[in-house]
Amino acid sequence: MSHNHGPWGCACWGADDQIGAANLITQAKRLAALKGIETAKVYDLSQITDAGAPFLQPNQPPFLMMMWSTWRDAIRRRRGHGMTNDAGSNVERVEMTMHVGTHIDALGHVSKGDRLYNNRSAADTLGDWGLSALGIEQAPPMITRGVLIDVAGLDGGAHLGPGRVVTPEDLAAALARTGTVIEAGDAVFIRTGWGRYFGVDNARYLAGEPGIDVPGARYLTERGAAIIGTDNMAVEVLPNPDKTQALPVHQHALAEAGVHLIENMALDELAADGVATFCAIVLPPKIRGATGAPLRPVAVV
Repeated sequence: MSHNHGPWGCACWGADDQIGAANLITQAKRLAALKGIETAKVYDLSQITDAGAPFLQPNQPPFLMMMWSTWRDAIRRRRGHGMTNDAGSNVERVEMTMHVGTHIDALGHVSKGDRLYNNRSAADTLGDWGLSALGIEQAPPMITRGVLIDVAGLDGGAHLGPGRVVTPEDLAAALARTGTVIEAGDAVFIRTGWGRYFGVDNARYLAGEPGIDVPGARYLTERGAAIIGTDNMAVEVLPNPDKTQALPVHQHALAEAGVHLIENMALDELAADGVATFCAIVLPPKIRGATGAPLRPVAVV
């Protein structure tokens, strides 16, 4: 089944729509995904976020975490208020971009010129305090059928190489091997094998990556994918074969098709167990105005 979203999303979702292809995750879709669970085994699809997480300079600052208050501080303050049971508490302060570690992109993350999803003006939507529309708080809880497309071994190794374009033909062949068909509202996760370098060899992880280009992205969005996730930093191939293009997959998925993107996923365990379809649970935190958010997606089978 083909889903033609048009240049700025599907008009049938209305001029005020802020969730895009998540509209395809219907109550019936959620129920079918939950009914498909047989063993209740849970796969954690996220990487650990810490000071060793890779980040892209100069657009991203590093992840920083420090203690704001420790148990000693808390006990001292509480004693000063007459409390005698020495209740110690530890609280940290975190500074980070929302695009470090496993995270989900809000529909307002990337524009085509001044145009965001649903033909909203970026100039009118983005202010000093973030997005006034299309922020990650607008993304609904997403429980749906998940599909793993494992292309890591296509070139005969454990992973694809940087700059390797995953084509529509590659995606179709991988789906055919597992007898899987993408359905409207699916969360589609692509394993390239590149995630093995996350936090282990960050310089290599960031130097380039295998991934889909716009034809591969269109192959997925036209079939109704509501979410696209990968085990690399940007979902799309880097560097792009067309040196004039920057983040064209982001432009298509987010600004045109209204499809949320998940980056830096951990997909090896799912692939090792030969899991092709599963119940995907994606619950973006409601951080007002944010262009994305840390995420802990899971697959349940």
